Amino acid sequence: MAASIETAPTATTRRARTDWTPYLTGTGIGVLSWAAFAIVDDPLGITTAFSAVAGFAAMPLVGVDRVWRNSYWTQTVPSLSYGSLFLLGVILGALAASLRASQFRIETVPKAWRQRFGSSLARRYSAAFLGGAMEMYGARLAGGCASGHGISGTLQLALSSWMFTILMFGTAILFGSFLFRNPGMKERR
Repeated sequence: MAASIETAPTATTRRARTDWTPYLTGTGIGVLSWAAFAIVDDPLGITTAFSAVAGFAAMPLVGVDRVWRNSYWTQTVPSLSYGSLFLLGVILGALAASLRASQFRIETVPKAWRQRFGSSLARRYSAAFLGGAMEMYGARLAGGCASGHGISGTLQLALSSWMFTILMFGTAILFGSFLFRNPGMKERR
């Protein structure tokens, strides 16, 4: 039996590890939420901003008149606004965090997906598109997304947001357990 030798972490490995404790992260999100309400009088949220940017991007493709006559975009006005900056900030912040932690990589088929469903790029992208479309549709029906309800709504103690967040987590746990279940699990017990 070979013995393993553990070495002390070097400066490079120490720098690559970022401690994203829930306390520090939660405090940061809380401060950001307070700042958003204080400065722009708007809650944190992604899907409304995404819908507004989509309407703005659709104008050159389908025409300004057609977008403005669309019943959805009369309620979610196409624009580039604070929400657009927040959306861009989330993307850039995630990129900066992954680069700082030396974890940035382009991954077409994640390992967990590949182990469960194979390495088909078409299957992975189809499932990702379908899941994203369902999430956007559900978020628009619910009047907000996970960040809108789960962060801003729960901070305001909105009952609808608490119900949304509890159901979102419950559904994610059930669906994730079903989707990534281990078929050999029963045999090991």
